[in-house]
Amino acid sequence: MTTTQLTRPTEPVKTAPRTPRRTSPWTPWLYLLPALAVLGGLLVYPVYQLGLISFLEYTQAQVSGGEPTSFQGFANYTALFADPQFRQVLLATVVFAAACVVSTLVVGCSLAVLLTRVRALPRLVLMLAALGAWATPAVTGSTVWVFLFDPDFGPVNRLLGLGDLSWTYGRYSAFALVLLEVVWCSFPFVMVTVYAGIRAIPAEVLEAAALDGASQWRIWRSVTAPVLRPILVVVTIQSIIWDFKLFTQIYVMTNGGGIAGQNLVLNVYAYQKAFASSQYSLGSAIGVVMLLILLAVTLVYLRLLRRQGEEL
Repeated sequence: MTTTQLTRPTEPVKTAPRTPRRTSPWTPWLYLLPALAVLGGLLVYPVYQLGLISFLEYTQAQVSGGEPTSFQGFANYTALFADPQFRQVLLATVVFAAACVVSTLVVGCSLAVLLTRVRALPRLVLMLAALGAWATPAVTGSTVWVFLFDPDFGPVNRLLGLGDLSWTYGRYSAFALVLLEVVWCSFPFVMVTVYAGIRAIPAEVLEAAALDGASQWRIWRSVTAPVLRPILVVVTIQSIIWDFKLFTQIYVMTNGGGIAGQNLVLNVYAYQKAFASSQYSLGSAIGVVMLLILLAVTLVYLRLLRRQGEEL
């Protein structure tokens, strides 16, 4: 008679829990070090030089070595803000940038809503056309728009029966022409961003509003727009940054700022002061003023980005 030996099951060996490895607080900065080095060379040093030149007397005489460079303090800024042309250009820049931002948002949001109403093929065609406008270089787009509205060879005047009307001769017509080109190359960003935000809204919410008898405008105003508020704020701030530092469209379409500088904006005005008049210190001061304005807008933009994650 055989006997079976009962063996006790082996108990698993207990191991001490591993303690998570503590990383040094400097580890993230080590990963960011290459990018910070590149940004320091390409951004920080030029900004430092821009601010330094704005406090000096730096004209063609100092560049050529004919006269020594002298420290002027805030004299360049005082002369700049005392110049009535600078105040006029600053006001024109703010008003023109505001008009561009509002027009871009209206067109972009309207087309984003349209994309949700049409079928797949028209939506694909509209998206491709918009992305083509967005990808077109600013110089190329500006040249094409100048040709379209040319008084001698452009097709727009012929279609509208305007004869030999020169759009770039008058101040407001030239600004209007540049505004159309800016909206044409800027609305795709707003359209695509807002369209993605609309697609993220649950369909049940929109259907419930429609069943309650709300019109399309009421649905947009009371349902869609509040949900898209973080996205709308971001695209608005981004458009302000782009349109405030506009240069290429104005310079190309108005031939350097229009007749007698009637279509100048800050970027073109700074270029003329620095390179056309060789007043590099005044041009740098204009650049610093623009930098401070855009820096304030950028800080607001970054703060809204941080809040956006909480609100969404």
